Amino acid sequence: MDNITHAALGAAIGEAVLGKKLGNKAAIIGALVANIPDLDLVLLPFYSGVERIGIHRGYSHSIILSLALALLISYFISRKNWAKEVGFYKILMLNWLVLLSHIFLDSFTTYGTQLFLPFSDYRVSIDSINIIDPVFTFPVLIGVSTALFLNKNNDNRRIYNYIGLGVSILYLLTTLGIKKHVNNQFRHELAEQNITFNKLLSVPVGMASLKWYGVAKSKDSLYIGKLSDIQHNHVSFEAFPVNDALLEGLDPWLVNRLKWFAQGYYTVAEDNGKIRVYNMQCDMQGVRHYGDYKAPTAFYYEVTPKENGGYDLTSGMQPNEANNAKQE
Repeated sequence: MDNITHAALGAAIGEAVLGKKLGNKAAIIGALVANIPDLDLVLLPFYSGVERIGIHRGYSHSIILSLALALLISYFISRKNWAKEVGFYKILMLNWLVLLSHIFLDSFTTYGTQLFLPFSDYRVSIDSINIIDPVFTFPVLIGVSTALFLNKNNDNRRIYNYIGLGVSILYLLTTLGIKKHVNNQFRHELAEQNITFNKLLSVPVGMASLKWYGVAKSKDSLYIGKLSDIQHNHVSFEAFPVNDALLEGLDPWLVNRLKWFAQGYYTVAEDNGKIRVYNMQCDMQGVRHYGDYKAPTAFYYEVTPKENGGYDLTSGMQPNEANNAKQE
């Protein structure tokens, strides 16, 4: 989720837990602590290309490690004079709830969040809400912002904050029902078109979870379709071969990480001796057309083999000639 949303949710939790005792300080702590897990992005330059694949939303987004981080943050905060009357454990509760709100909210989006490290690197991606969705952000942001203008002893302060939190959480839970409805529509359309598949991925795009991409995987192909709204309408699926054979001869660890990151939803293409792996779970933008070339989505990793047996790993975005034509 974006940093503004995390900060707003963290501030609302801070206000709900300790706003009556700490006033606006509780919301400020919540807003700051809520974005700490995303500091893992600062570490990316210190890792190789293949190692970077698993860094973001890795250990900093783990349930167990979030408790350790909350303990450390709470220790330093509790040493402040203004925090001593609150007590260490209440400050710990605030910080851990805020950190948990970050990692669990991220798990509702695509990309994947490694909640169970260090025991498992399984990436949880519920895929029910877009990474940026104002319908979730605005209620909690408006609620906590309104609350902060009132005296900490004013009962209306807590009411405004709870309303904002409640509306946003209710919407988040609603997206689960929308996703179930969307999956049923995709399955119906796939059956109508006699497309057999083993796995189905549905990804929301834009705000309010009204538009979705569906990715159906068979043994050797992916089928990409777009649902323009959650009402029943015809979905046209475009087929893309997975082309696993193109990965043969590449570094096994590299191949393993690329497949792990895509959770099986990927296709492979070759471009002038370079191998491109398109990942359907990373910035899904639908089918891209460029001349006679067609890609299943925009984001890709590109592997350039070297003569000494090594490789360079880079990433890129597939241009879309159809969009360029519309702009002209």
